[in-house]
Order: sequence, then structure tokens, then C-alpha cells
Amino acid sequence: QVQLVESGGGLVQAGGSLRLSCAASGSIASMNIMGWYRQAPGKQRELVATYSSARHRVYADSVKGRFAISRDNGQNTVYLQMNSLIPEDTAVYYCYAKRSVVVGMGSISNTEYWGQGTQVTVSS
Repeated sequence: QVQLVESGGGLVQAGGSLRLSCAASGSIASMNIMGWYRQAPGKQRELVATYSSARHRVYADSVKGRFAISRDNGQNTVYLQMNSLIPEDTAVYYCYAKRSVVVGMGSISNTEYWGQGTQVTVSS
């Protein structure tokens, strides 16, 4: 069973920076996708950034140019560097991983994993 543990959240002023970390109990090299989602009060959970095993990065338009996702397979850790933070970034941030395996006649089975979340609060 894979477990994901986030850290690095906190309270910062607008314009500040935070670096979130997600440590996995297993090898993230076996994960096809790793990334970050966030959920603010009264809003649905939304994609922030993903990093595929092919080293392809995807960012939400709202964070593009300000956030950067990276993976360290040797340390089994994924990071989210957040710069130029604004109050709209306030949310609980969740680490995410997906492992896809080919079974049978080329069909794909997906398994998803979620961390417990870490709070990020940006004051104005």
C-alpha cells in the first residue's frame, strides 16, 4: 500500500513563497502521474500541476509562471515550488499519484493515491 505525506504548508503574506513536499512510502518511479490538487472552502477540488513519468508538466492557468512541480525519484518525493503567492491560492493542497498497468489484451488498470493535505494560507 502506497502512502503519500505532504509537508511545507503554512501562513505567508501575498508575494511570498512556499515549497510543498510529498514523500511517498513506495517508489514514485512506478507512478505514471504525480501531482498536486487544491481545494478552497466552498469550492471543488481542482488540478494545480502534474508531472508524468515522461517528464511532461501540466499547470493550471491560474498558477502558470508562478508555480513549478518537480520529482526526485531517488528520494521518492515530489515538490511544488510556489512563488508570488496571492490570497486566491489559499486552500488545502493534496498530493496525488496514479499508477497505470497494462493487463489482459492491452487493457489498462489505474490505481490512484491521495495524501491527507496541507493547509496553505496567503494573507493580503
